[in-house]
Amino acid sequence: MTTDSAANPFSYTQESNFEQAIDKEIAELWHSRKQGFLRTADKRKLFWVSLTSEQHTKAIVVVNGRIECTYKYQELFYDLYRQGYDVYSYDHRGQGLSDRLVANRDIGYVDEFDDYLQDLAAMVEHFSLERYEKRFLLGHSMGGNIVTRYVQTHPEHPFDAMALSAPMFGVNVPWYLKPIARWVGQILTALHAEPTYAPGQAPYYAKPFAGNLLSQSDVRYHWFRRLYDEQPELQVGGASTRWVWQSLMACQQAILLTRQVKIPLLLLQAGSDKIVANSAQVTFIKKLAKTNSHCAIEIIENAKHEILFEQDVYRNQALQRTLDFFAAH
Repeated sequence: MTTDSAANPFSYTQESNFEQAIDKEIAELWHSRKQGFLRTADKRKLFWVSLTSEQHTKAIVVVNGRIECTYKYQELFYDLYRQGYDVYSYDHRGQGLSDRLVANRDIGYVDEFDDYLQDLAAMVEHFSLERYEKRFLLGHSMGGNIVTRYVQTHPEHPFDAMALSAPMFGVNVPWYLKPIARWVGQILTALHAEPTYAPGQAPYYAKPFAGNLLSQSDVRYHWFRRLYDEQPELQVGGASTRWVWQSLMACQQAILLTRQVKIPLLLLQAGSDKIVANSAQVTFIKKLAKTNSHCAIEIIENAKHEILFEQDVYRNQALQRTLDFFAAH
């Protein structure tokens, strides 16, 4: 398989050849992956994958969002690999092929948001990235928050720059709930002996393409839903009250501690995002800019939340901007 020395949008997978590529070239690379399980300090098993070439001198650690998993990211991994990057990724605790945390395996749950940070730190150590000339972080949604909090709390980290795709620095809730959402999550968690879905959350089901809040790419969206139908062990449903409480606290901390982000940071904002709060991203980047001159925000106008699974017109922009940013640092 050849790799391109510089980012080139025409070498990214396009919707017109997606179905052929996902069954052939992408599948061939995916089958060559290394994979395994890492046991954490609290005895949880985390599933990880890597796609590497001896010719590559730079690496990207991809940190995905809530309900996601490494299997979902095969196309992105392929495109990054073809641009000359080794790719490392893993499934968060409580989702994908990693250990589920509660009896109801469908429920999105975490004890402490900091557990995600410790998991990333353990994975970075496990991946042994020392041999690379350059190392980068790419986090989507919840993963964007996780990589931000990781960098803020692990100053010894080995990364040269980071990119955030629609990062979760705030969640879209009705205006009247914003001041109390965190406390509601905390109180409801205390009231229930067993983890329970947060208000408005429900078990996993394959939402129809029409009206979905994630992507406008018909082919990419249906492939993702088909993957989860064919491998139901990957499915995760709605978030628990505890996950909401912990995540809203992490959003607050990410914005509070921008001073601790000392490496170049690119924030990709989905212009039509209805999942996370774009206003919180603007607050974050404005505050960060006061202490970090190597930060930037790129608004992908009209894109929905999953920019890296969007229509080509949005996805190409996001990939090109990200790889140009990495190349500059």
